[in-house]
Amino acid sequence: MEAKVGSTQITGGACSVLAEETEKWMEQAMQMAKEALENIEVPVGCLLVYNNEVVGKGRNEVNQTKNATRHAEMVAIDQALDWCRRHGKSPSEVFEHMVLYVTVEPCIMCAAALRLMKIPLVVYGCQNERFGGCGSVLDIASADLPNTGRPFQCFEILKKLPIPQASGCCVFYFYLCIPGYRAEEAVEMLKTFYKQENPNAPKSKVRKKECQKS
Repeated sequence: MEAKVGSTQITGGACSVLAEETEKWMEQAMQMAKEALENIEVPVGCLLVYNNEVVGKGRNEVNQTKNATRHAEMVAIDQALDWCRRHGKSPSEVFEHMVLYVTVEPCIMCAAALRLMKIPLVVYGCQNERFGGCGSVLDIASADLPNTGRPFQCFEILKKLPIPQASGCCVFYFYLCIPGYRAEEAVEMLKTFYKQENPNAPKSKVRKKECQKS
């Protein structure tokens, strides 16, 4: 894998992304995250892109479906599988040439799913310090895990100079510089969500006891 700072191009495996493409796709993912926030969901949005075409997109639907597995990435994967069926294409061939653009670092569950589906490249906006599966908590992306798919590559979009760092036995993380890109907005949306009341969340034990006493 190589990163070309001058042309702001990153190549990994069979995938290649340009800064201009990244900003376009991440903007759409950000809109998905805003839609999630408006629907009282954790504001994460993502796109799965194959041959410059969006074949799957998703936002968190956990509260809406009352299903804890309906994270944005899982929704997008299901859509991509449906796209493969409708177009008569092999999922294994398509997924190996996809790029995932997501506003927040995938959680451990989603990172494991991406690895099993053999998605080679992930571009994300901000770190997931509580549940991140691409290095923040666990490094599912590049860990040596037998019979669990193959390692994939992650790029975090930050307003910093590219700093290559070795991670794992064969995967490198690159911090790609895209001037003016608003990674902070993803963090602010997360803060907004966690400050508000979630009507779908179960009542805490403390509140239940207070209700019983009254």
